[in-house]
Amino acid sequence: MGTSTRDFFRQAGMPASDLTSLPSSDKRFPDGAQYRIEIPSTEGPECLEAVLDEAEQRGVLVHRVSQGSGVMLQTDDELAAMARKARAAQIEVSLATRPNAAWGTSAMARSSAGAAVGASARGLDEVGYQLEDARRAAAHGIRSVLITDIGTLAAFGQMRKAGFLPTSMQAKISVLLPLANPFAARVAVELGADTLNIPTDLTLPQIAAIRAAVDIPLDVYVESASEFGGFIRSYEVPELIRIASPVYLKFGIRNAPDVYPSGLHVQATASLLSRERVRRAQIVLELIARKSPAATMSKAGGAGGLALIEAPNATWLASEQAKEVQPLRVGGGA
Repeated sequence: MGTSTRDFFRQAGMPASDLTSLPSSDKRFPDGAQYRIEIPSTEGPECLEAVLDEAEQRGVLVHRVSQGSGVMLQTDDELAAMARKARAAQIEVSLATRPNAAWGTSAMARSSAGAAVGASARGLDEVGYQLEDARRAAAHGIRSVLITDIGTLAAFGQMRKAGFLPTSMQAKISVLLPLANPFAARVAVELGADTLNIPTDLTLPQIAAIRAAVDIPLDVYVESASEFGGFIRSYEVPELIRIASPVYLKFGIRNAPDVYPSGLHVQATASLLSRERVRRAQIVLELIARKSPAATMSKAGGAGGLALIEAPNATWLASEQAKEVQPLRVGGGA
């Protein structure tokens, strides 16, 4: 009967199906560790200060913070403060690239059936706005941005190769870009993704299949916000580490208010949420110590893979303008 679909998957370097056997991953971060801790929704320097203070009080090692409101909603002073604080703490900062359809004038993004397009960059101008966010973050020394749109990711990868972004700049793929299977995950890697936030509701066999298909770190919500399903997967964490390594464990909060876009009007709430996310991380770290004490976590500033803050330097923005941009391939053929 010829080659089956499952045989084709194997020939493409994929598992034949979701991996119900839950094989252990032998992939690791460059420092040899299996997991790292990420605190999301760290919306500006005040929230970052709350994360750092709470982490010190609780003895929680944080490797990365991420932000969702976008570079566009940070002043230059705020970007500089975030970079300064994170550099001193040796943690990675990943700032969102905005705006997107949901924040623009899209009617479809506000409709019951069209909300899935909300995270997309609507038109070439919005791709441009998002890349301007990435370049502005880079000028402040920040070396990771959170990307929600497949076209922006493709353009980001080309800009980085051409020198319009630092070669050390990383693309962290947002949970809002739903890459829910191994083929989709591999496409993101080929376009330039450096870490991948998978959908919050994937089963362990589905996660294991994605891990088999790609080598980059997976970002997995241990607890997700209510708008992302509100899952609390604490007791799965030892297995998540075993099958998904290298993995960033992320801590959202169920039954919490949406603070996007953040600002002074919700600052007190956003800061308290940041502190509670660190507390949630402490709970899970204690669980790991009880249930999987052999699991290895990166040390502070773990060698390799972390998009650590670099010295602010805007000169490359001007000096690299003369570089020739190679055409971006968006389809097959020669």
